[in-house]
Amino acid sequence: MLEKMLAGMLAIGVTIAGAAETITTKGGVQMVKLPGGTVTVGDGHGKADAKPAHQVTLKPFLMDATEVTQEEYTRLMEYNPSKFRGESLPVERVRWTDAAAYCNKRSAEDGLNPVYNLEKGTSDLAANGYRLPTEAEWEYAARGGSAEPVTFTDATLSAAGWFRKNSGDATHKVGSFQPNAYGIFDLFGNVAEWCQDWYGISYYASSPAADPSGPAEGKKRVIRGGSWADRSKNVGSSVRASDNPVTADICQGYDTYGFRCVRNAE
Repeated sequence: MLEKMLAGMLAIGVTIAGAAETITTKGGVQMVKLPGGTVTVGDGHGKADAKPAHQVTLKPFLMDATEVTQEEYTRLMEYNPSKFRGESLPVERVRWTDAAAYCNKRSAEDGLNPVYNLEKGTSDLAANGYRLPTEAEWEYAARGGSAEPVTFTDATLSAAGWFRKNSGDATHKVGSFQPNAYGIFDLFGNVAEWCQDWYGISYYASSPAADPSGPAEGKKRVIRGGSWADRSKNVGSSVRASDNPVTADICQGYDTYGFRCVRNAE
């Protein structure tokens, strides 16, 4: 099965560095090891901030198989900010800084070096601890081996994720739909996911070719994947969104924001 999947990825022009595998963290979270390699991100036919489509080379990394659940978040953070309550539902109403704090808690639990210095507002992406995915890592995972951007109609997204037409205006249990070719769930819909990068509308025009991590500074952080409240046209592998990382006024729609963690592969 795995050999067939890898052969198919090669056939559509994806350069891969090895095979994916699944691990379980000390805290019981399932993660998928993505082999990295040279892949295309962006969409030459998409919105202005998704252009140009360009190739990047990524190191191997581990990504949570699902969005962080309320059970996982509450166990480490000792509170649950979510509007829609349920242990198996994705945590939401989280700021970017809340997600970074959770990553540090997970790093401490596993005896890993923290990525975030929340007092100084800095990130050490070379550390072996948990962090948010870079925008390029997220898109690589979301493409699931496809050389072309993943886009949706109402009909196709109804079979792949929770969005405005099928969600009933609420989040749902993680892993409700089939995973993508890499074995990762809910990359589209349910909750939109915070990424590591500062948002830059024209960043793709000057993005580094190896392990890009966004502009050096900015006012908003990238959000990817769309949510239960989005239309299908606003959900896809190359659709970029952003918001202020340190405000969480629930009247502004933060019940659509969640996240998942990654860490560098050893």
